[in-house]
Amino acid sequence: MDIIIINGPNLNLLGKREPEIYGGRTFEDYFAELQQKFPGVTLSYYQSNIEGEIITKIQDKGFTCDGIILNAGAYTHTSVGIADAVKAITAPVVEVHISNTFSRESFRHQSYLSPVAAGVIIGFGLKSYELALHSFIYQS
Repeated sequence: MDIIIINGPNLNLLGKREPEIYGGRTFEDYFAELQQKFPGVTLSYYQSNIEGEIITKIQDKGFTCDGIILNAGAYTHTSVGIADAVKAITAPVVEVHISNTFSRESFRHQSYLSPVAAGVIIGFGLKSYELALHSFIYQS
């Protein structure tokens, strides 16, 4: 099984950025843990702060991998382009968020991705990624 995690803007700052919301671990450390925990899954990771690069990665991987775990960060609430890319591909996409976006500012309550995603996992910290990974494993 081939799964890619795609992270959007500011998620490269995990471990430094607002630790009271996002925790104190870097994503790279967490990703290494996921790889060890799921040795039977080919797991890759991509992060960009640039909307067009995220769209290009979704298009590049969206016809060849078994699934995409997507945390588009703030682009979740603004990007029709990322939603259109998700809609255009054949791989299922699970939208994830580390924080509970519904307990935050009201603009974070709207997602352009949710209507085109296979599922949404919100608010379980970094564990949200593992839950998304389980959703692919148990559906196959």
